[in-house]
Amino acid sequence: MPIIPMFPLGSVLLPAMPLQLRIFEPRYLKLLGDLVASDKPEFGVVLIERGQEVGGGEKRMEIGTLASVSEIGTTDDFLGLESAGSRRFRVNAWLPDDPYPIADVEFLPDLIWDDSLMPARVHLETKVRQLLAFVSEFGDLQFGSDTSISDDTMESCWQLAGILPVGPLDQIDLLESQSAEELISRTYEMAVAAEKTLQSIMEQQGKIDDSSF
Repeated sequence: MPIIPMFPLGSVLLPAMPLQLRIFEPRYLKLLGDLVASDKPEFGVVLIERGQEVGGGEKRMEIGTLASVSEIGTTDDFLGLESAGSRRFRVNAWLPDDPYPIADVEFLPDLIWDDSLMPARVHLETKVRQLLAFVSEFGDLQFGSDTSISDDTMESCWQLAGILPVGPLDQIDLLESQSAEELISRTYEMAVAAEKTLQSIMEQQGKIDDSSF
């Protein structure tokens, strides 16, 4: 089984989604140095289940995504990198941090696109963009309703899941999808549920506002 360097985070990386990191912790500066020296710089990203990103000792989820590094750069204040999610994996065993996390992993099969899913994918994109436009009325979002997505159909499905404004545990649920159809269906269900929740909140606020007059 492959052994790869790991970077536990407080967020989920999905395939085909971008990941930018600012790196300042000594153990990850060592990881960055090893990535610079690699012909194919990659590292695994898993969600921290309990604990914090800084300091170690965190409890980590067992499913994650390989991040393929496209650029490593520096500024006056920090080192950083740009990468994108690629293959999914499941952790078989965590090895001793030396000095950064390392794990023995098993890569999961890539999801296969089926052209019969195109109407559902188009319907999903419409729903996700509508939701993003709706949520943007409540505050700033990382991704707007006009966010560009890939022309590759399977990548676009992952990206629609990735820009959906849901919590990390919901994103883990999406990451565990076993087919393109399941990914599209789960993402759509979450978008509908989020939309209903926001509508309910607005209705309740309207009732509260009305009763105050």
